[in-house]
Amino acid sequence: MKTIHAFTYLITLFILSSCAYNKQFLKPTKYTSATKQIIVNKTKTDSLIVKYNGTAFQPTFLKSNLDTLSQNFVIESVIFKNEKGIDLNGWMIQSKKASNITKTILHFHGNTGSLLGQYSAMKPLLEKDVQIFVFDYSGFGFSDGEATRANLLTDGVAAIKYLKTRPEVKNTKLILYGQSYGGHLAICVASKTVQDYDLLVAEGAFSNHKDLSAFGASPFFGFMSRIFVKEIYSGTKMIKKVTQPVLIIHSTDDKVIPFKMGEKLFNNANQPKYFLKVMGVHLEAPKNNLEEVFNAMENLLKEKNKY
Repeated sequence: MKTIHAFTYLITLFILSSCAYNKQFLKPTKYTSATKQIIVNKTKTDSLIVKYNGTAFQPTFLKSNLDTLSQNFVIESVIFKNEKGIDLNGWMIQSKKASNITKTILHFHGNTGSLLGQYSAMKPLLEKDVQIFVFDYSGFGFSDGEATRANLLTDGVAAIKYLKTRPEVKNTKLILYGQSYGGHLAICVASKTVQDYDLLVAEGAFSNHKDLSAFGASPFFGFMSRIFVKEIYSGTKMIKKVTQPVLIIHSTDDKVIPFKMGEKLFNNANQPKYFLKVMGVHLEAPKNNLEEVFNAMENLLKEKNKY
């Protein structure tokens, strides 16, 4: 009898833990309309100050002495809506040196923080002929709504629809580029919008939520998590519906999302596809492998017409 009670208690505890885990996939940093200034990278000798102005929360970057920080790109902050009428905040980032923009990158960031902490991962690509749109999901940053996995899928579709209305995007190739959690999300969004973009890139992405929940757990708890964690949408399944070119990027040194998950996604993807294997920590391919990343994108865009 004691054994039965102990087992029942263990299962109940695990179910409660799984419910909590389902809610912990997303860990947003939320701002309000009252947020006028944020200090980032604060140290004893220096810091970066970001001030926000207007209803679109236009950012201005300042040094610790309040001088404006000189950057080689400009940001236009915008507000757009998802199909539920929720206001979402995004930044269109363009290089000051760019003269012939041929590609637009829609960035899907990771599961934590906000675009303020996430956009830097894409900055190296501004050296190429691209413009980059980064946005915050519902409940992240200045975006309204609640951060749920269902809402994020809706937000991703809305971001594509919004970009398609912008005149500077219409004559460019649209590339969906997701990193980590955003890589998995970009795959699932791509499966629902197959005619609205030209290339899908997933860097450091996990294969599905069940695989992610089991990663690093003991065999027993890994098995149980696969039972109780909800798979609202699965990258492994939905990538099979993607008919546009697919670039999977994953580091063999990745300690956050194991390399084998990138391989699993790639094996389920349709042609044309390419697996770019890199080295280094999680999500640093644009920084450390810029030419390889850009060349892989270029080649896949050329391959698109062969299929």
